[in-house]
Amino acid sequence: MASHKAGRMSEDIRRIISGKMKDLKDPRIGGGEFLTVVRCDVAKDGSYCKVYISSFKGLDEAKKAVKGFESATGYLKREISNVMGLKKCPELKFIADDSIEHSAQITKRLKELVNNEENDNS
Repeated sequence: MASHKAGRMSEDIRRIISGKMKDLKDPRIGGGEFLTVVRCDVAKDGSYCKVYISSFKGLDEAKKAVKGFESATGYLKREISNVMGLKKCPELKFIADDSIEHSAQITKRLKELVNNEENDNS
């Protein structure tokens, strides 16, 4: 399998899982309001996929959501296979990620710097 095919497959899986989050009834996922699928990495042979989940509420909430996604793996694999027309869906491995929380902290610091700069110039 060419690397560009794995890249397209990664993006398709990310899009499908993001769309199905609101359909999952697990309270640990909570409708996916504060969750996002940061990225998916599909192996070159298409047999394995790492799905990185992040939460606006922090890494602890992302870890809880990962447990919910692990419970819904069968449903998600079936949906991915149906939408993409795959005979064999890759194994899904969900990983908690803190990139949203980290980027929110960076944005906050940048805003503070801009405000300090404006106050110094006044």
